[in-house]
Amino acid sequence: MPAHHHGHHHQGHHGRSHHGHDHGEGLAELLDLDAEVLREYHAGVVGWVREHAAGREPATIVDLGAGTGTGTLELLTQFPAASAVAVDSDAGMLDRLAAKAARRGLDGRIRTVVADLDAGWPAGLGEADLVWAANSMHHMADPGRVLRDIHAALPAGGLLALVELESFPRFLPADAGVGRPGLEERCHEAMAHRRAEDMPHLGADWAAALTGAGFEVRAERRFAADLAAPAPEATGRYALASLRRAREALADDLADDLADDDVAALDALLDEHGPHSILRRTDLTVRAERLGWIAARPS
Repeated sequence: MPAHHHGHHHQGHHGRSHHGHDHGEGLAELLDLDAEVLREYHAGVVGWVREHAAGREPATIVDLGAGTGTGTLELLTQFPAASAVAVDSDAGMLDRLAAKAARRGLDGRIRTVVADLDAGWPAGLGEADLVWAANSMHHMADPGRVLRDIHAALPAGGLLALVELESFPRFLPADAGVGRPGLEERCHEAMAHRRAEDMPHLGADWAAALTGAGFEVRAERRFAADLAAPAPEATGRYALASLRRAREALADDLADDLADDDVAALDALLDEHGPHSILRRTDLTVRAERLGWIAARPS
């Protein structure tokens, strides 16, 4: 579930090629803030998966793109008899996951695997009863191949829970007093052009992709996060981290994407100690949507 890759949001730092720019403490912090602010959302998505797994509780769960552990830890909480294999291409992310698991007494139920799924299916993962892939599949160079690999790793009746972004998080009111109204939307529009080049599979027809890989789609659902002001205490830091990554991703050609007054307003928001810092705002909300699919390997 959420994370920011090249300035966008997703739930986990996902086990695929990160193209070099998705590493770092900033992304890890962002993932942890996403988990904190959207705790109920994440629990609700996993709860939906648990409903569809009723009568066939998984013994082994594989989290593809585990990041700092949001999905992994929630899955183990809601499937108390299961163990998990957390896969990610960033060893630092998995170290953070392991530390969090230890603090919660879950470390004995988790194994971490550093792997880049673009390089092939990791050896030694073994068979899984449930595969979780949250906001990771659109990063794959060949998601169809990865879906076929997942299909092969599941037993008959085994489940894949796939979650993908429908919209990226928004935090500011539309009429926020930050430069001209609509600053945040213009930032997202600028990022959309970048994503179209960097992540061509974003927004793909995942139901068709699942069917093409041999899965039977059992359920599809839209999940909306809509936290009104006053949002949770960590929302300011979450918004700061999100917009900061967008600012960094646009940095090379910022003048081509945003007008000068928008750049100035954005920089004022990102100045943690300035009078217009986003950390000082009391009107922040959190608005985002994601889509989920439950698919099974046919019996």
